[in-house]
Amino acid sequence: MPFPTLPAPLSRALTERGYAEPTPVQAAVLEAAGGGRDLLVSAQTGSGKTVAYGLAMADLLVGAEDAMPAPAAPLALVIAPTRELALQVQRELAWLYGPAQGRVTACVGGMDPRREARLLAGGSQIVVGTPGRLRDHIERRALDLSTLRAVVLDEADEMLDLGFREDIEFILSATPKERSTYLFSATLPKGIEALAERYQRDALRLAVKSETRGHADIAYRAVRVVPREIEHVVLNLLREADAPTAIVFCNTRNAVRHLQANLTERGFSAVGLSGEMGQGERNAALQALRDGRVRVCVATDVAARGIDLPSLSLVIHADLPHDAEVLQHRSGRTGRAGRKGTSVLLVPNARRRRAEQMLAIAKVVPEWCGPPSADTIRALDAERMLSDPLIAEPPSEDDAVLAQMLLAHKSPEEMAGLLARVYRTRLPAPEDVTDPGEGRSRPERAPYDPMNAEKIAEMGPAVWFRLNLGRRDNADPRRLLPLLTRRGGLDRQEIGAIRIFDRETKFEVRGHAAARFAESFARNGSPEIQVEALPPDFAPAPRKGPPGGKGNGSPRADKHRRNVGKGGYKPQQRG
Repeated sequence: MPFPTLPAPLSRALTERGYAEPTPVQAAVLEAAGGGRDLLVSAQTGSGKTVAYGLAMADLLVGAEDAMPAPAAPLALVIAPTRELALQVQRELAWLYGPAQGRVTACVGGMDPRREARLLAGGSQIVVGTPGRLRDHIERRALDLSTLRAVVLDEADEMLDLGFREDIEFILSATPKERSTYLFSATLPKGIEALAERYQRDALRLAVKSETRGHADIAYRAVRVVPREIEHVVLNLLREADAPTAIVFCNTRNAVRHLQANLTERGFSAVGLSGEMGQGERNAALQALRDGRVRVCVATDVAARGIDLPSLSLVIHADLPHDAEVLQHRSGRTGRAGRKGTSVLLVPNARRRRAEQMLAIAKVVPEWCGPPSADTIRALDAERMLSDPLIAEPPSEDDAVLAQMLLAHKSPEEMAGLLARVYRTRLPAPEDVTDPGEGRSRPERAPYDPMNAEKIAEMGPAVWFRLNLGRRDNADPRRLLPLLTRRGGLDRQEIGAIRIFDRETKFEVRGHAAARFAESFARNGSPEIQVEALPPDFAPAPRKGPPGGKGNGSPRADKHRRNVGKGGYKPQQRG
């Protein structure tokens, strides 16, 4: 289905970007946005929602002359939870409204607020920012919201999870009452519904479902690896794909530094992204990727949040994701808005069962295979050689003069051999790697199926999970219960014992609800908060507390566990 009638400048921008037809969320929003009606939209990241709300408010921003009014106080405001997402939105709206002479300004933490204030004073039709920085500009009278016609809350559930409710309410209270409000959220918990009820008028609710079986435009591969050869396999995968842009995920900053240095030493143009980098360094790295000066990005999960690189076609998980939600978040950096992509997991034999569980929860069926061999890559190099610009482009006059000089001293066969050597020296040499599954006669195990009732019955009355929040994160049952029930789609009675440790929490979910909980938790909420199903035979022995204390083996702890399903949660008092 083609795009409906739009202002001419926006239609031209879409055509130049290769948009032939709208994504499901864009089609739903455009159909419902007539007359500036408020919208409450449930849609996943990577579905094209930025362009969706950019088009939805077009009639409010672009005049009859097919151009926006001269830049002054903003006409539209977009609020996003993170710096990376806000900057991504700013870039998307800049190209979309560029032909309409639109000016889009970003206001985010980590950047110079005085420079942002000067840009706002110079006038902008659209402002995009994070809640804290926008509130700061409003309080300093640098941001005038009196002329707003449209407000967008992007990833509203993330903003509430990150504690921005007060800032959001402050900003919305400063906007005109006669405005259109578009609220986008992956999930619609009670906090989002309360926000919509208070700040929207007769909002139309749209639930745009993404496919539960992974993203249709992403091909998944699970590659068997020997742990000590992981970096060599990453190199071979990059050489095999020859992707214009690729991202390699690691779980720690140290792993990012080590792998990025290794790839650079081997001849790849690579940058690293991790939480220890400043915003300026991140922006420079991302710009190098967009410009094509760098083709490989090595990143942690937190640093890569909100990244949108149009040419990104390959994602490699050098370290296994913590859970299915992180897997989908990482893989979703590619295969966006109709583009094709590949997601490759590197799986040592010792972690295969965990990888199978994660893929099953994510509703992904990968192609299992060994790593690409050095011989395979050399064969690909031979096929690609004739299409390489070094050989495909016709020689210039200067090249012809040098060629005649060389032919006077070398035979054509020698010249061809020299050319092949020059071609090879421009490419990182492939590595000899091992397929740990090759030549083994053991039968393939059936993949883990979280919805198989017989398997759940075998696991017993409860399934244990691990959560990456502990005492150092101020975790207590009163805080954890709403998180687990909302994201996991459970009733309180379906959660059993909870054991809180320094860096993690282990808890039970009743057997018949475990699969539903795992799937729901993986789909919803922030990827920084992760759960992992523990092995079916996991059953921690009661710990004995100090005499008269409240250890897990004490009578008071047992009483707490018995009261889990009765709403009797009381956080422990610490002296």
